[in-house]
Amino acid sequence: MKKTIFVLLAVFSTFKTFAQTEPANYTTAINRFKQFYNSDQPDSIYKTFGSEMTSALSQDQFKTTTKQLKGQLGNLQQTTFTSYAQSVAVYKATFQNGALGLSISLNKENKITGLLLRPLPSETPAATTAAPAAASTGINDPSLVESPIVLKTLSGSIHGTLTMPKSALGKIPVVLIIAGSGPTDRNGNSSKMDLNTNAYKLLAEGLGKKGIASVRYDKRMIGESETSNKEADLRFDDYVDDAVGIINKLSEDERFSKIIIMGHSEGSLVGMLAARDQPVKGYISLEGAGDQADKIVTQQMKSKPQFVQDDFKALLDSMKKGKTIDNVDPALWSIARPSIQRYLMSWFRYNPARIIKVLKMPVLIIQGTTDLQVTTADADKLKKAKSDATLIIIPGMNHILKEAPADRDQNLATYNKPELPLKAELMPDLVKFINGLN
Repeated sequence: MKKTIFVLLAVFSTFKTFAQTEPANYTTAINRFKQFYNSDQPDSIYKTFGSEMTSALSQDQFKTTTKQLKGQLGNLQQTTFTSYAQSVAVYKATFQNGALGLSISLNKENKITGLLLRPLPSETPAATTAAPAAASTGINDPSLVESPIVLKTLSGSIHGTLTMPKSALGKIPVVLIIAGSGPTDRNGNSSKMDLNTNAYKLLAEGLGKKGIASVRYDKRMIGESETSNKEADLRFDDYVDDAVGIINKLSEDERFSKIIIMGHSEGSLVGMLAARDQPVKGYISLEGAGDQADKIVTQQMKSKPQFVQDDFKALLDSMKKGKTIDNVDPALWSIARPSIQRYLMSWFRYNPARIIKVLKMPVLIIQGTTDLQVTTADADKLKKAKSDATLIIIPGMNHILKEAPADRDQNLATYNKPELPLKAELMPDLVKFINGLN
């Protein structure tokens, strides 16, 4: 970042910050700010200001400042709550072109009385523009070799990485690793979600050391997989089509003896759908949901204020009727904004338990006990639907396949420690299943 813009719109009282739970009204305020900022609606942001703000800054001045800010930093991709004290909440604000600290204060009417952007304590301006180092690095193990793989589609290209053991003799198995939900890249990382796990990279490395090849790829519209699609054009079946395309590409490669699909999280359902009527010898579900996505999201909504739950129910009822809603509460913007509602509708119609039931190849279901997003009950539902599947429960493994306690904060802390290895029991279970396939 060549130049950093500092925006001080009202004077904050001196305060000492310390970690606390984010107040619900601040969640709403910050989401509304993000929505209006990204939609180029500075006037709408100005209407949320209290008298302290409007007396310190005119509407035209604020519009000019906001335009300059967006021109430099780009869209606001994510706000991560860090602390709250004396009516001031502090966030890490991740923009397209960098990350800054964002402080916001509200009065009793939930009007904004203070708004401040400044460098993060541990970051320099130059550091804010750098992508996570692990997100773009390949495997350095000398026993393995990596090469690019590209799938041409009607809207662009899907880019991935083929990992092969150098000492491979004859044909070997190849595993297609399908990423989970959100803007996740081939390594299991996402700058947009502040996610840096290297989970898929570690899977590829572990399999390669056991003589098994793998392909991992950037999801459509993520990383190198640039397409002509806009967010509103995306459908769940697009992800399935991409996976099927890569399967067909691998089936024509004489280096491979058999193809195995391994889908993680949302990628579990993508993999199930892709495996049908394809030349696949085995299917692996890693932390895959057992219920339809609408039921899962509804369950997650129970931790939100009642008015948010009610708004989501109304939105869900509308989507089930095939209708979108443009006027979405800011609290729901990240999960159900208008541009992704058609995608959600295309995703909600699939029931994983029904899909896995029709698979004709051997199936392995793996689930960790400390997964905060998918539970062992989900794995049980998949196993019940596919009675001949192998179900393995790994104690102490979380959603990103790492060792983690049940405590939420400690568990989530592993999501930004790419150096952590995969749970020790995972790789032996995967290798045993793959080598046992005919």
